[in-house]
Amino acid sequence: MHEIDFLGKYQKATKRDYVARVVEADKAECATVAKQWGRDYWDGERRFGYGGYRYDGRWRPVAEDIARHYGLKAGDRVLDIGCGKAFLLYELTQAVPGLKVAGLDISEYGIANAKEEVRPFLQVGHARRLPYPSDSFDLVLSINTFHNLEIFDLQLAVQEMERVGRRDKWLCVESFRNEKEKANLLYWQLTCVSFYSPEAWTWLYRQWGYTGDWGFIFFE
Repeated sequence: MHEIDFLGKYQKATKRDYVARVVEADKAECATVAKQWGRDYWDGERRFGYGGYRYDGRWRPVAEDIARHYGLKAGDRVLDIGCGKAFLLYELTQAVPGLKVAGLDISEYGIANAKEEVRPFLQVGHARRLPYPSDSFDLVLSINTFHNLEIFDLQLAVQEMERVGRRDKWLCVESFRNEKEKANLLYWQLTCVSFYSPEAWTWLYRQWGYTGDWGFIFFE
């Protein structure tokens, strides 16, 4: 088990106005809309979520880093839990021709509007119960999904991720290292329900039998 940062050097290019997120909109209303995981969340106004999440190639370098680190090769099977529109999965297939991918997301809209090349390999579902046999995948990923789960579902999701992965796993969530980052996270988030420090996250992983790697996103 290791902490690996595949996203930090790319995330720093994104500028966020944390205070404006709170004072310029009805935050509670925006969060309520976001948690419907529909068009407003993905392709509506920025206050409801992504503000338009369209393919632009931004995930290619992340996919290349992941493929290189885990030594992915043709024929390997990769699952993305909370895949959304599956841009990362698509980029993984481009980085490693012959890779077999699968994706699952709670959002029917996200799956319906996913990258068409990988859409046949996606399905709607919940992380607490994965519709795959045990030891099905060489790499299981989840990015920015598990912090959206209540603690009882979070435990099930972590254990399900462990169950279906036969080799490598990488789980990334939003977290905080100090009070400033905690405040920024609370200001910015729309869908989080599990807020823990890195130490608390890793403690939970060990308690629940997770043997994979992990990463964090911080709001500096």
